[in-house]
Amino acid sequence: MPHNPNELAIYIHWPFCKSKCPYCDFYKEVCRNVNQDEIIEQYLADLSKYHEITSNRIIKSVFFGGGTPSLLAPRNIEKIINKIYKLWQIKETVEISLEANPNTHARSLFNDIKSSGINRLSLGVQALNETDLRFLGRTHNLETARACLKEIVAIFNNHSADLIYARPNQNISQWQEELQEITSYGLRHISLYQLTVEPDTVFARKKIQPLNDEAAAEMYNFTRDFLTSSGYKHYEVSNFAQEGYQSTHNLTYWQGGDYIGIGVSAHGRLKINNQSIATVYPFKHENLSSAERAEELIIMGLRLTQGINLQDFHKICGLEFHSFVNAQKLQDLKDMGLLAESATHVYPTYNGMLVLNEIISELCS
Repeated sequence: MPHNPNELAIYIHWPFCKSKCPYCDFYKEVCRNVNQDEIIEQYLADLSKYHEITSNRIIKSVFFGGGTPSLLAPRNIEKIINKIYKLWQIKETVEISLEANPNTHARSLFNDIKSSGINRLSLGVQALNETDLRFLGRTHNLETARACLKEIVAIFNNHSADLIYARPNQNISQWQEELQEITSYGLRHISLYQLTVEPDTVFARKKIQPLNDEAAAEMYNFTRDFLTSSGYKHYEVSNFAQEGYQSTHNLTYWQGGDYIGIGVSAHGRLKINNQSIATVYPFKHENLSSAERAEELIIMGLRLTQGINLQDFHKICGLEFHSFVNAQKLQDLKDMGLLAESATHVYPTYNGMLVLNEIISELCS
């Protein structure tokens, strides 16, 4: 998907959850009773503010993330989508996604969400056995997860599910069973995240240890081989898609496209009058230097199996990739078989995918 500076993505952050998972380090608020209508009115006002500086853009994707945006009343989802349609020109192939948790499932919910204007549903399953669902602090059970998976595939044409692997004591045989099940539903897209224990989470305080690096790497390689042989293209470190169903919205982040963020803790990136801008809620702007933007493009772009488009890199940050990075380190990484280069892209090899943080640190030093 080539970079188009006229296109814009919109992220809508709904920070509220029924409960907070012990591995989660995102900004979230555990709150069952919030004044949705009041918050949504603020979101609509913020959209109008951003429209003032992006009125000539075409919206290619909208993503309701969180938190748990499936807690939003469908009428409020519809309000936001209608506002976006009223303000901007909308791309014919616009992707409008919403993250849902099985613990919010209720009769007709997914049908109502679709009727509100959502055309892609991402389900946070995280595990497909009861023991690990409890360990991960998920408040849904396996039966509910399975029912939701069947329902979203029946209702939506575009759908995704998340699982977490490299859990303590997990082995490849157990993981294979979950992969066999998740692929059996016919999902268009699957996101598979390695468990990491972040500071200031419940898992960190409990000193939970995920699988060691060697075992996690073996599981990662198995995952890639299993899903690619099951008809899914590995297009980003943690993401696999059937042909034509890569996440348009997330590709915006990874390819350095422009997006705005609405809601508490949401942020964005815009290029206006040839100046890269970081936006932070509520409507605060900070200019980014060319070097800062270049570093972001490397951090995000090397997550893609396709890697960094060298022409787009220059268009977005104004710097030449080879002039910005440490040339000797780039050559060393290529000699080690961790990076590769074509006439148009620099990209990680399969082995490079396992050590991306180290690669990025080397290139930007």
